[in-house]
Amino acid sequence: MNKTANPSFKGLRPASARASRAARAGSKKADTRCELILRRALWRLGCRFRVDVKSLPGRPDLVFTKAKVAIFCDGDFWHGKDWPNRRARLARGNNPEYWIGKIQRNMERDLAVSAELRNRGFIVLRFWESEIRKGLDAVCELILQILDSMGHRKETWNGPKADRAESPEELPARASDP
Repeated sequence: MNKTANPSFKGLRPASARASRAARAGSKKADTRCELILRRALWRLGCRFRVDVKSLPGRPDLVFTKAKVAIFCDGDFWHGKDWPNRRARLARGNNPEYWIGKIQRNMERDLAVSAELRNRGFIVLRFWESEIRKGLDAVCELILQILDSMGHRKETWNGPKADRAESPEELPARASDP
């Protein structure tokens, strides 16, 4: 990966304080809608995983620790899906230098995080939020195929009583929770 200078946001500001608040409020770091949809679907299929693992680079959304599979649910806007078209639209909008630089940096960070996880022996899967919403079955099937090929379909699963939980809603939201 070519090393590029990080964009500087010094002197660049969101279009307004209201726009900044709206953008921050609308972009959750964890437990996003598409992440919850994927987690619930995989749970119903018998998969057990860790959530938002802080000890790994990039804090993957889902991690199958024994299989060493890290999964990210990337938001279409923030991670630059269809980047040439999105960039052109942003260039015509308010404060284009700020938004283009911000999303480009997110994409660069995604590449660096994926490379670091691969260096640690992980298989890295990244899915667009629209891909999860429109093709959940296909996304789950791909994940199951990878886990099955590694012999790790059900991570440490001995039935609901072993975990004292019947569904993902009953589990702690974070892997680090007691």
